[in-house]
Amino acid sequence: MGQHEQTPGGTVRHALTLVRDTIPPLHPGGRPVIAAVAAAAFGLRALRGRGTFAALAVTAGVAAFFRAPHRTTPRRSGIAVAPADGTVSLVDTADPPAELVALGLPPGPRPRVSVFLSVYDVHVQRVPVDGQVRAVEHRSGGYLSADLPAASDTNARTATWVRGADGHDLVVLQIAGLVARRIVCDVSPGDEVRAGDVYGLIRFGSRVDLLLPPGSTVHVEPGQRAVGGETVLADLPAGAPGAAEPDQPSGAP
Repeated sequence: MGQHEQTPGGTVRHALTLVRDTIPPLHPGGRPVIAAVAAAAFGLRALRGRGTFAALAVTAGVAAFFRAPHRTTPRRSGIAVAPADGTVSLVDTADPPAELVALGLPPGPRPRVSVFLSVYDVHVQRVPVDGQVRAVEHRSGGYLSADLPAASDTNARTATWVRGADGHDLVVLQIAGLVARRIVCDVSPGDEVRAGDVYGLIRFGSRVDLLLPPGSTVHVEPGQRAVGGETVLADLPAGAPGAAEPDQPSGAP
C-alpha cells in the first residue's frame, strides 16, 4: 500500500480530526445555558408543530457565544498577551482595584488596556502571563454599557491578580456590561497558570481590563482588534521588580 493511501478507518479518523479542529470546544459555563435554550426552542417547536430550523439556529447561535477556540500563544518571556478577544477601547493609566491593594498589591497608577467584547466576540478570558494567581476578588456594582470608561469603576467586576514568573504583578478585570449579568472565574489563589489558558467567561457583552506593571511598553491602540491569548499587548519592564541595582565599579561617580 502506498504511503499516501488510507484505510477507511483512517479516513474517518482524519475527517473527525478536521471537524474537531474546525469546530471550537465550548466553555463548561455555557452548557447549562445552551441546554436551557435548546429545551425551550424545541419545546416550542413541539407545541407548534413547526420551526425546526429556527430551533436549531437559535441553539447554534447561543452555543457559538460560548465557544473557546484553540489559540497559539507566544512563549517568549517579557510579554503580556491579550486576556480577551475584542476591540481595544482604551489605553491609559489607572489605579489598581482597592480590594487588591488591601491584600498587598502595590498601589499607584499602572498602564491599562481595555478590550470591549461585543456579543459576536469570543467571551472566554485568558491568562496574560505565566505565573501564579495571588488573589481573586468579586465586587458587586451596576451595569453600565461596558464600552464606557466609567464601567471599570462602576460595574460589577471580578479582579484577578497574577504574579508573573518574573515577579511582575498584573491584574485582569472581568467587567459586566449592559446585558452581561454573570461573570465566571475558574481560578483560585495559589493556582499556577500559563499564558493563554482559559480561566473565565462573561456572558453576553462585556469588557476586560488588563492592568500592567509600571514601566510596561504598550503596543496596541484604541480601535485595534485583539485576539485573546495571541495578540501581544505589551512588553513588560526588564528585570524583576525590586531587584537590587548592580554595584558601581570602584571610582564610578
